Amino acid sequence: MEMKRVNAGKLRAIGYDSRERLLRVELDDGSAIEYSGVGDEVWRKLSTSGAAWSYYRDNIEEEFTGRRAAPRSSSTARDALNDLFKLPGDEAG
Repeated sequence: MEMKRVNAGKLRAIGYDSRERLLRVELDDGSAIEYSGVGDEVWRKLSTSGAAWSYYRDNIEEEFTGRRAAPRSSSTARDALNDLFKLPGDEAG
């Protein structure tokens, strides 16, 4: 699932899997919540809203049952940084 970075209230990233109808929100405290049964229209409105935090609170948090999700691994970003700052001759990052 591709995540879209946002800076709206406590939201930091949002993502949606249309095939699974699964919405994932990542919050500023590092926690993540997944909501199942979310339709394309709800995702479209959330992802294009100028007030995403308010839309989330009013239309998703109140209407769908969420479950805590494991934080996404940032290993790709970490690996890229390790490669960038690796000293010559270093075998591992």
